[in-house]
Amino acid sequence: MVLRKLLVAGMSLVTVFGLVACNDKGSSVGGKEDDKLKIGISLPSATHGWMGALIDSAEKQAKELKESDGIEYVMTNATDPNKQANDVDDLIAQDVDVIVMLPIESAALTPVGQKIKDAGIPLVIVDRELENDAATVVVKGDNEGIGVNAGKYFVEKLNGKGKVVEITGPPSSVTEQRGSGFKEAMEAAGGIDVIASQSGDFSTEKSLEVMQNILQAHPHIDAVFTQDDGMALGVLQAIKEAGRKDIKFITGAGGGKAVFDNMKEDGLITATFLYSPTMVADAVKIAADIAQGNEPEENMIVKEATQVTKDNVEEYYNPDSKF
Repeated sequence: MVLRKLLVAGMSLVTVFGLVACNDKGSSVGGKEDDKLKIGISLPSATHGWMGALIDSAEKQAKELKESDGIEYVMTNATDPNKQANDVDDLIAQDVDVIVMLPIESAALTPVGQKIKDAGIPLVIVDRELENDAATVVVKGDNEGIGVNAGKYFVEKLNGKGKVVEITGPPSSVTEQRGSGFKEAMEAAGGIDVIASQSGDFSTEKSLEVMQNILQAHPHIDAVFTQDDGMALGVLQAIKEAGRKDIKFITGAGGGKAVFDNMKEDGLITATFLYSPTMVADAVKIAADIAQGNEPEENMIVKEATQVTKDNVEEYYNPDSKF
């Protein structure tokens, strides 16, 4: 009788320990189903241009990390801030280990960054900064340097005098920083007037439309500063269609192949400033490192805004580039 009671008690303990062991493997509420690391990647939507190249670069890097380190990834693409906010909610719900995000708009996505931080998930921001300290690491180009360097280029080429047009991006840290850098250089010169400044939304088509209206409103323009190579191409098309001969040059930003081609052909686009879409690959690698438990070496990584003109374009030209 005693032996039977001891046997029953022992079986009960085995059952209890078995249940606890099963629970520890991930069946508890809020636990992961497996131990695989996962990165969430939230980007705007695009199929071509700078953003299209950035998306390709992000996915290529994520696939390489999956093959080499077994790190899973979930990539989302959004056409507007609301969709991106919902995408991030889904990533948080999936309990990803790190999130990489390129905010469509800085102000609109700042609360989303805070939500990520509050969820205890490290955040790597690419390109456009948030308006708070939610980011663990920021990877970006030298946006203010692009504006300053472009401004210096304008002052030199126009001998400190002239009428210029500025085509900006949508509301974001990128737009603000590039614009403030350019404005700083213009104010220092004193003799150059910015007669029009309008947003081209980092879109070739939108910039074409905006520039068409500006050309109708202003009979004389000396040069055009655009904050993006794609917008520079739209401006170029508008000027060609209008048959205008007064505009001496256009500058861009990014380092796109079509802009490099125009330079090589002695076209109207005479300078651009590097802002490579491959910066996102660095961000994904940093996210993977964080997911594996490593502290980031730097919290702010800034890529240099190198000036490219006809004189050095061959150093940067890649005929196989998607951008």
